[in-house]
Amino acid sequence: MRKLILSAALVAASVFGMAAVQAAEPATAGKEYIELSNPVPVSVPGKIEVVELFWYGCPHCYHFEPVVNPWVDKLPKDVNFKRVPAMFGGPWDAHGQMFLTLEAMGVEHAVHNAVFDAIQNKRMRLTDPKDMADFLATQGVDKDKFLATFNSFAIKGQVNQAKELAKKYEITGVPSMVVNGKYRFDLGTAQGPEGVLNVADQLIAKERAAK
Repeated sequence: MRKLILSAALVAASVFGMAAVQAAEPATAGKEYIELSNPVPVSVPGKIEVVELFWYGCPHCYHFEPVVNPWVDKLPKDVNFKRVPAMFGGPWDAHGQMFLTLEAMGVEHAVHNAVFDAIQNKRMRLTDPKDMADFLATQGVDKDKFLATFNSFAIKGQVNQAKELAKKYEITGVPSMVVNGKYRFDLGTAQGPEGVLNVADQLIAKERAAK
């Protein structure tokens, strides 16, 4: 687990302050981002897709939230943003299945920050479905409906799809971003959170111009 977020951990302390300085530099393939050899189909044809792969247990993902959320709110209509939970076993899988369940219930947006806060600041593990349901009930989520959805065949199918996506994106750490199923980058390659958004903006423009 630690190896999966090691790259972000090593650069976090040094790159957060460097991002603003390097934000204006043009992004280069093989440096700020990786061009995937096998592009992955987007979920909404006709739109430019931006995917953020994350884990509720990742502190770097948690600190990226206040940076990425305002950016997402201002994305133009031709851009589709989606979060995909990275699942590499253990708590990664439990948290990823919880996210997909909340998304299927239509309440993910309302409780996303609360779940992050519970795991990162309140040190709640939230790896057992019953513990998840008890906590989410304090946020207004119906316990029985959550558990039924969590254990449903549909969610298990979505879990498998998310794992396949992570493999196709060839991610090695989180948070990672993928634009239009073609370009992957993270805090390390893009030199911090602001750098990530700068690279995303450039690649969105690149894909828009290619249409």
